[in-house]
Amino acid sequence: MQDIISIVGTGFVGLTTAAVFANAGYRTYTIDTDENKINTIKSGKSPFYEPGIDGFVERAITIGNLIPTTSYSESIPNSNIVFICVGTPSNEDGSVDLKYVFESVSSIIENANSDLIIVQKSTVPVETARRLEKMIQEKNKKNIKIDVVSAPEFLREASAVFDTLFFDRLVVGARNNEAANKIIEIYKNVDSFSKVINYEKFIDYAFNNTSKKYLDNLPLFEKRILRTKVESAELLKVTANSFLAMKISFANSIARICDETGAISKEVMDGIGMDSRIGRSFLYPGLGYSGGCFPKDVSGMINTANEYNVDFGILEEVKKINSGQINIVVNKLKRLIGENLEGKKITVLGLSFKPGTSDIRKSQSIYLIKRLIKLGTIVNAFDPKATDEAKKEFNDKNLNYMNSIESACQSSDCVVIATEWNEFVNFDYNSIKETLNNKNILDCRNCLNKDKITESGFNYIGF
Repeated sequence: MQDIISIVGTGFVGLTTAAVFANAGYRTYTIDTDENKINTIKSGKSPFYEPGIDGFVERAITIGNLIPTTSYSESIPNSNIVFICVGTPSNEDGSVDLKYVFESVSSIIENANSDLIIVQKSTVPVETARRLEKMIQEKNKKNIKIDVVSAPEFLREASAVFDTLFFDRLVVGARNNEAANKIIEIYKNVDSFSKVINYEKFIDYAFNNTSKKYLDNLPLFEKRILRTKVESAELLKVTANSFLAMKISFANSIARICDETGAISKEVMDGIGMDSRIGRSFLYPGLGYSGGCFPKDVSGMINTANEYNVDFGILEEVKKINSGQINIVVNKLKRLIGENLEGKKITVLGLSFKPGTSDIRKSQSIYLIKRLIKLGTIVNAFDPKATDEAKKEFNDKNLNYMNSIESACQSSDCVVIATEWNEFVNFDYNSIKETLNNKNILDCRNCLNKDKITESGFNYIGF
């Protein structure tokens, strides 16, 4: 009998995983307590923007394999594998809030009627599985066999569908080999499914920070499996994110030296990126890292290190450097338009923390806008997909959410590229040159062609 899967959580990880599993042939329940989200999914749409996801959700609903529900009692008794994909936000002290993980596992135990595998996919601190196993032991009054497996996700927002289909690794931490084999089998079927689909519709941002030859070099399925201890799997994900955040902060530190010496940061990063021991990915100076993962995981790793009396000062510095990037941006703005920013009109292009997503969690762009408004500027902001989310986060009488690049740039003293959406990279800035108060561009992502922009008469500063 084929496995029936429940997935708790309908965020970027949960819904993408559910939609892909359902398209690959699995009967898949997707559970969320938010009825509005569930109704949106029932209509064949995603509650958030992610390239390609709507097509997968629509098809899965149409063929009947994807079953959105708010009810554990509807889904869990019919499932033999449950994936936990709920949020794990930061507490004020930097530790990870596991409330949603424990609430969901409690509901799973309460509604389970037969043997079950619980797959922890949310990013959690090391030894969370031990706590879950203890909880299961205490609450499992029906004496059902429940195994806990750690299988952390490595998908990137803006290429979540692509990464779920063409995963570079599958990490499975389990105490029971039979449970591990079940999870590996599911992903083997996903891998087979990936070979027969057209992926052209959701690769706009799939190769950001990844080689264009990624698919050509993708190893065979068996070579991408890593079986580990449960604790190793839990620690692996936050270690990966912390290391990538460190690369970004390292690049930003080098860029600060470049500003003082006349060196060009891109040339320096290109040069060290050619070293196969280092690699070019994530060595991109600019606004810094943000989103729902890196800030949380860096803080979580620092907190874990402190719990075990491990000095992790290097990550403390990574966090400090990232926080300081807004000051660097403001200083660059002052170089372009003068020390006094009060009353100046600034255009900010990009609100999401990265291109290809509507996610604005911990967005450096939002932090920048808040700082600019405190300094007395008027901000016109535009984003192709994230404006509605940004409006929920922040509103001010001096912040205008605009509906196009052209309207956002009207009478601007400086255009700030805060997120490297393709729409901004490919835009003809000559077309709005005459509508600007001052022809200034601050490229916080080094995504524009500096020579082309300056030849057109703009004052350009990058990182």
